[in-house]
Amino acid sequence: MNRGIILIAVASLLYSCSAKQSSDSENISTDSVTIATGQAIFNQDCSSCHGFVQDGIGPQLGGVTAMMPLEWLRNFIKDPKKVIESGDERASSLYEKYKAMMPSFGHYPDEKINQIIAFINTKEAPGPEVMLDPNALKNPIPEQIQMSDLAINLELLTQIPRSSDEQQATRITKLDFQPNTDELFIVDLRGRLYHLRDNKPEVYLDMAIERPKFINKPGLATGFGSFAFHPEFAKNGLLYTTHTEPPATAKADFEYADSIKVTLQWVLTEWKTNEPKSFSFKGEGRELFRVDMVTGIHGVQEVVFNPLSKPGDEDYGLLYVGIGDGGSAENRFPFLCNSTETIWGTVIRIDPKGKNSKNGKYGIPPSNPFVKSDNPNTIKEIYSYGFRNPHRITWSKKGDMFVSNIGHHNIESLYIAHAGSNCGWPIREGTFVIDPSQNMFNIYPLPPDDASLGVTYPVAEYDHDEGNAITGGFEYWGKQIPELQGKFVFGDIVKGRLFYVEMKGLKPGRQATIKEWQVNFNGERKTLVELSGASKVDERFGMDRYGELYLTTKPDGKVYRLVSAQKNSAL
Repeated sequence: MNRGIILIAVASLLYSCSAKQSSDSENISTDSVTIATGQAIFNQDCSSCHGFVQDGIGPQLGGVTAMMPLEWLRNFIKDPKKVIESGDERASSLYEKYKAMMPSFGHYPDEKINQIIAFINTKEAPGPEVMLDPNALKNPIPEQIQMSDLAINLELLTQIPRSSDEQQATRITKLDFQPNTDELFIVDLRGRLYHLRDNKPEVYLDMAIERPKFINKPGLATGFGSFAFHPEFAKNGLLYTTHTEPPATAKADFEYADSIKVTLQWVLTEWKTNEPKSFSFKGEGRELFRVDMVTGIHGVQEVVFNPLSKPGDEDYGLLYVGIGDGGSAENRFPFLCNSTETIWGTVIRIDPKGKNSKNGKYGIPPSNPFVKSDNPNTIKEIYSYGFRNPHRITWSKKGDMFVSNIGHHNIESLYIAHAGSNCGWPIREGTFVIDPSQNMFNIYPLPPDDASLGVTYPVAEYDHDEGNAITGGFEYWGKQIPELQGKFVFGDIVKGRLFYVEMKGLKPGRQATIKEWQVNFNGERKTLVELSGASKVDERFGMDRYGELYLTTKPDGKVYRLVSAQKNSAL
């Protein structure tokens, strides 16, 4: 993911610092063309992490050019790691606060860096509401995650081709299988869906060719988001995908007031092929719906069918779609989420073969929880809501639907979601209180009367002492690794740590104990940081038809199969 220009975080840290030298302001361009160019670059490469109202993934940047020396800003953009490792106090404080390091932008020419700074220079510092509250919790979950004695042996399955000259070789995010077959598929956010043929990746569908308006910037999860084969794909040839296009490419089916900026649109498409057995896609696509997004973060990153449903079941053939809040809460539009009248921050359930939606392109199942609402503004597609970024949806063997929700600044959480459940965002982050009208870094204990809200809380959670972004996983359904039986396996995207919880410990209203596990490769204990060669691992999990698990890493495009287990003491 693009960390944008985390550099400028010092502004939000509000550390005392000397005013920048007056000569600095003279060296920052005020030319309108330069500023406009800088704004375009910022929107493409930085807006996913930064705004000018309050902190997000990275800090808000309003007023930073008035607080930091110009040369410091330039140096940090070019090589933040070097500045941090030099012992620079401000850079080190920044790294400690955000628990992650942005990649170097040393490949930017000086002109490009100056254009970005010129745009940022037009933004003033926000009001006092961004201040940190000294009464907020400093360490919401003081208990540390303990290392288990479980180590899993990895086997390299394949390597996905480099899709860019940027630091990350690929942006692979999802591995899944074609129903009732051994065929594996992997999507790269930069636009290609790969079919593994004899464990070698071949392009199955190229979104940039099929949809010329396709974009994969600004960074993070934008691009070719997700895919799901219909459970009867072998007969009907139906495949579902999500991808991003520029704002106003077409009229959105889900939109908001035109006074709020639209950064991009997410599109859900149904593809039809008459050759389901072909190793590359041949067919046509039809758009099911289009959603406007405030920023490039928290998009439509998941589409999935319930793998447990059978013909005749209520859930059979119904498509679940995870829709993030689009960064609306961090940008002072919290009313766009945590509501049954808006689609942002929800998991929806639709019938792709139906026609009773407002646009007539899909159906709304009669068993959806809000179908009988008397409110004409109710979004009847909603199945569960109150999520920031429901980026993965999976099921347990007994039929519980798990949603992994990437948090803001404090809490990463795993939910058992059910029909009609409200999981709390943006007035709750995990089992804690936040206030979207104030600095959302502030987090507080639940009040005594909290039960009156009826919020569904996570069954497992961890704070940012442990990691930065949960990567959703699976209950292990396979037979090859008995040691994983009865466990739900997941991890942390940024740090590459690997976790599990015992399924028997997952109970509504309680948080299960999280344990860490390790991996071996070629007989040696390795961290995913070591295997990927990157400080930000960006790992994801996948599952095949037999319930066996796979692990992918973006920076090097590698795909591993989990093959066996051993106790840590064995090495």
